[in-house]
Amino acid sequence: MAHVIDRDTWAVRSDRWKGELQCGAYGSNSCLIFNYLPDVGGGPRLHTHPYAEIFIIRQGTGLFTVGDKEIEASAGQIVIVPPNTPHKFTNLGPGPLETTDIHENGSFITEWLE
Repeated sequence: MAHVIDRDTWAVRSDRWKGELQCGAYGSNSCLIFNYLPDVGGGPRLHTHPYAEIFIIRQGTGLFTVGDKEIEASAGQIVIVPPNTPHKFTNLGPGPLETTDIHENGSFITEWLE
């Protein structure tokens, strides 16, 4: 069965790609986060998941900490973080950082490390 999910179901604001959706309820083994980080330095704290996470950088530049490596990634690039690997990212600017994050699990499982 196909599902069409309206923006007002997952978006924080109707005019911004910002929000999240746990797709397990729709028969998918994935979750989505649409990040819009307008401020330099903004981003999630260090954390880990028992599954892989894929970051699609749609706009801007971010500094990704993945395990003991730091990776600078910009619009058009994709960063893949393996399962059980501590990671975080911040907006390096100038301007907003926009990412679409794909979690390879039908619901979020996050262990916050900081």
